[in-house]
Amino acid sequence: MSSDEKPSAPRSLAEALRARDDASLAALLRARPDLVTPVPTDLTQLATRAGTRASVVRALEHLDRFTLQTAEALAVAAEPAAYEELLGLMAGDARDAAVVAALPGAVAVLREQALLWGDDDRLRLVRIARELLAPSPQHPSPTGLGPSVREATAGMSPGRIQEIVTAAGLASTHDSVSAVTALASLFSDRRRMGALLTEAPAESLEVLERLVWGPPYGQVTADPAARLRWLLDRGLLLPTAPGTVVMPREVALHLRGGHAHRTPEPVPPAVEPAATRRPQVVDAAAAGQAYTALATVEELLKDWDEGGPAVLRAGGLSQRDLKRTAVALDVPEPMAAFWVELAYAAGLIASDGEADERYAATPFFDEWVERPPAERWVLLAQAWLAGTRTPGLIGGRDTKERTLSALGPGLDRSAAPEVRRRVLTLLAGLPEGTAPTAESVLARLAWERPLRGPQRDDDLRSRLARWTLSEAELLGITGRGALASQARALLGAAAHPHGPVTDQGTGSSQGTGSPQDAGFPQGPGDKLPFHHHAAPVHAPGPLSPAERAAASAAAVRLLAPLLPEPLDHVLLQADLTAVAPGPLHRPLADVLGVLADVESKGGATVYRFTPGSVRRALDAGRTASDLHAFLAEHSRTPVPQPLTYLIDDVARRHGHLRVGAASAYVRCDDDAMLNEILADKRAAALRLRRLAPTVLAAQADPAALLDGLRAMGFAPAAESAEGDVLITRADAHRSPPRTAPEPVPEGPPVPDGTLLSAAIRAIRAGDLASTAPRKPAEDALAQAPGALPRTSPADTLATMQAAVLTGEAVWIGYVNAEGSASQRVIAPVRVEGGFVTAYDHTADEVRTYPLHRITGVAELADDEA
Repeated sequence: MSSDEKPSAPRSLAEALRARDDASLAALLRARPDLVTPVPTDLTQLATRAGTRASVVRALEHLDRFTLQTAEALAVAAEPAAYEELLGLMAGDARDAAVVAALPGAVAVLREQALLWGDDDRLRLVRIARELLAPSPQHPSPTGLGPSVREATAGMSPGRIQEIVTAAGLASTHDSVSAVTALASLFSDRRRMGALLTEAPAESLEVLERLVWGPPYGQVTADPAARLRWLLDRGLLLPTAPGTVVMPREVALHLRGGHAHRTPEPVPPAVEPAATRRPQVVDAAAAGQAYTALATVEELLKDWDEGGPAVLRAGGLSQRDLKRTAVALDVPEPMAAFWVELAYAAGLIASDGEADERYAATPFFDEWVERPPAERWVLLAQAWLAGTRTPGLIGGRDTKERTLSALGPGLDRSAAPEVRRRVLTLLAGLPEGTAPTAESVLARLAWERPLRGPQRDDDLRSRLARWTLSEAELLGITGRGALASQARALLGAAAHPHGPVTDQGTGSSQGTGSPQDAGFPQGPGDKLPFHHHAAPVHAPGPLSPAERAAASAAAVRLLAPLLPEPLDHVLLQADLTAVAPGPLHRPLADVLGVLADVESKGGATVYRFTPGSVRRALDAGRTASDLHAFLAEHSRTPVPQPLTYLIDDVARRHGHLRVGAASAYVRCDDDAMLNEILADKRAAALRLRRLAPTVLAAQADPAALLDGLRAMGFAPAAESAEGDVLITRADAHRSPPRTAPEPVPEGPPVPDGTLLSAAIRAIRAGDLASTAPRKPAEDALAQAPGALPRTSPADTLATMQAAVLTGEAVWIGYVNAEGSASQRVIAPVRVEGGFVTAYDHTADEVRTYPLHRITGVAELADDEA
């Protein structure tokens, strides 16, 4: 073919893919990762896989609204359609300028994703896409259009067709095919169709107006009214079934001014600002929420420190345990469920795997809690961003009408990470300090990933977006609704704090008030050469390990100065309370948490000292002098006298009674106190009896006996079998080492650059082997498409030896050790010892093949070019 010759138009999708360069194939495989799993053997298999129903449905679900509208218009256009026809369907007779500008980009997206192939004068949707999007009585088209004249008249009697043609003012024809063609031509001609409708009665035009935007079907009686009869006689309404009529597609398009859609949406809706605040205010508010998030997760894990709630038989927390956890955290139940799921996603809690299975902190919690606060927050935020578990579903029901429980099965939604990142992308595209309206965010997401069917406000993606906005505020990703600086850094958007942020795959940018996307830049090659029209938007995938580490470090640097510094003191007050005016150093907080009860939280935490809390500290091995010294060291105010008296009074009585194991017993040197216990009606449940003047026996176990006596106002101490006082310091219960739950991906992962390069090389090589021209073979079977060459071992050896001498390439069939057959193009270098060493054009490397695994060999045809 000469250099000035125009290449022939592709006759199939496989030929169209064969004409692409490697960058274009890489973009296809990145946009549709299901096509590369497993790697196709050649471009024909790639085209076949790209046209399967499951793959096409998935690709359509990832198109934005305008690109999907373009595909819907192609489904009602002729097959094949010229670009001008598509432009008329999308832009109408008036040629909407925004649609005209955006349509090339939409066509490029469809072509890039192998949903559309062919030159601009012969555009073709892949067959499955056309079947899915074309109108039918069972599956109406979103365009609201009905069948064409040709489709609607199929099966109609020739006589009736001729009657319609005559009534419409056309000359009768000799056959039905030409009659239908003439009628369709009339309806598609703006001038002649206008003249026909000027003759229509006003009532008939009203009928057409009701059907013009769909649905195009209507009901008629056996004896239709005059206004319907006029339309039926001229084919403006055609019968499809007894009592049902339809408006032909050509008639509707004339009345619509050529528009396939009532409202084309070439430009994505802008994200509207709800409020704008100073960035410093936003960052401070988000930092406050981040600190609260850390404190809440720590409190949750401390509450479960000695062993958390039991695991239900079906998995997860019971509603009662969730309610108890919500009370302990002083938050509503849905919020408690969020914190529990966040800790689980971060790998901080898991089931212990014991026979009596319970939830407990993991060993990683002990490592996490020792890290600086900003680093701890980054770990929580990253777990939230990547997690597929969806706390908002808790309390709902699954497909089997079973209640979904916290930490239970059935909460994974693979779309959650994408929606979270996409929502935060939109926030990152707004000026710093700007909070968006939730409605505009939802509208934008609905445009980027529309439902194929009626749009709903309660679909999963809309609910995920709403949950994302509320959860981001709880976690400190946003402050007062606006994205915080530390969150921008964590997402990889910190490099653009004051300027536009480029969206993946679109090449567009958004400044203040721009309707274009804002997103996160990906690696090289991620941008597709689309027009300014916003291409199908995919939420950015996870950053590479190096990028993630850099983003985490940047987020830590920004957040650390905004978090309050831990304090090493409290303020003791005369009413037996201590006020912590801020976060406390961990050793101080741990000891104070044992010595006193938390009475209130907030900016300042209030602790209250009670006899029970002091006894708890004494049980943990502290002495009265230890407690006095501790309070004196860490209080900025003098230790109040009532607190000193309380500690001394409890310490004086602590251990006066001793409880040990018989079943259980109580011993005390003061027999008068034992008499007092026996006389107390509250001791009846303990079933006590005197064994000796200083010993009482009980039928309750030691723990119940201790609790019972403490409830009566005594301060007993447990003792060992040797009579020593037992220190009842609580031991932390930990699960075995557990990894955080793996997110459930939405389909195959997007291949990285290395995999893409290897896959494209393998596909190209396989295609070379399957399409290489061969010399005619006498064996017809060897000529069959896809058949391996078949030659005898002697002929195979002779052809190989000849190829070594001439240096020519040959075509072979090869069966590997696993029994998998393939075709290869090789250039033999050496034949010896039952092996052939050759340069394999398919693998692009030198390989050695056993001759007994080669099914046959054939010479390649001479290049006629």
